[in-house]
Amino acid sequence: EEVRHARTHIEAVEVAHGGSFPREWGHKPHVIFPWLDTLVSHPAILNVIESLLGPDILCWSSRFFIKAQNDGGFVSWHQDLPYWGLDASGGVVTAWLALSPATRENGVMKVIPGSHRKLVRHREAAANNLLRRGQEVAVDVDENAAVAMELAPGQMSLHHGLIFHGSDESHASERRIGYAIRYIPASLRTLKGLPRDTATPVRGEDRHGNFELLPRPSRDLDPVCVEAQKRASEISEQIREMAAQ
Repeated sequence: EEVRHARTHIEAVEVAHGGSFPREWGHKPHVIFPWLDTLVSHPAILNVIESLLGPDILCWSSRFFIKAQNDGGFVSWHQDLPYWGLDASGGVVTAWLALSPATRENGVMKVIPGSHRKLVRHREAAANNLLRRGQEVAVDVDENAAVAMELAPGQMSLHHGLIFHGSDESHASERRIGYAIRYIPASLRTLKGLPRDTATPVRGEDRHGNFELLPRPSRDLDPVCVEAQKRASEISEQIREMAAQ
């Protein structure tokens, strides 16, 4: 029921903006929509995250991953942390929450178990790749070792920022809607020399002050929250560009 509620809101935003979620709201949309803030702070999710990261938790980012029916796009094998500008030793967990069925037919995320143990070199991604430039691993990957993270609506998978993951094209008549929520312990830092990043406190206390804390929305598109989300996106883009150099 909670997932249906969120999906109804997402699709209403899409209808109001020409059929797709506005690109400028793609990064950290939980900052501007209370119904997404509810998801990133959901006790059922945070209880599991706390068992991994400890009691003081920040939501570092969130983003939709939506594939249309019979979408020809794919995501090649990659690791996330090389482009995030975060200290990998501090712990970063992505909760991939299914807002629709995530199946092999509609391009479910797949992972290579054990690949999170080291950072590998990356290269420019191939054509039709939904990744941004330069995010494809430059090593051979044994496709037979891949595990498909199939999910029903309301279920989630958790993955490490260094695990090899990707997805195939969709061959289904139903679209795939996923919401990736990235969590970090409040003690984490950005890498030396990078700008101070932003995050949302969702559990416990922030006794470290390593991140600029974002406001929590009380209504859709509150001007203060919209401005904060815009600035957070600009900082994130700057960090990504610097980290990729």
